[in-house]
Amino acid sequence: MSTLETLASKLAEDTMVAMEETGEDRLFVQIGDMLAASSQSLEEAYLTEVRVRLAERAARRFLDAKIAAAREAGAQRST
Repeated sequence: MSTLETLASKLAEDTMVAMEETGEDRLFVQIGDMLAASSQSLEEAYLTEVRVRLAERAARRFLDAKIAAAREAGAQRST
């Protein structure tokens, strides 16, 4: 991984944790704006990293809900 990718990935991961802890679901936009003022390359890499993580989180929640529903349906059929 390049320095740019490493920094963007770490910052995105830290931002996701901060968003969970603070409840500020648009914090990544504010950080992206800060980055844009000094490094467009880092801003773009960071926003890509955040979007990938947000998409994965949404997909995982969807998948978990599907699995839970299937298990519940199976348990109801067993009783």
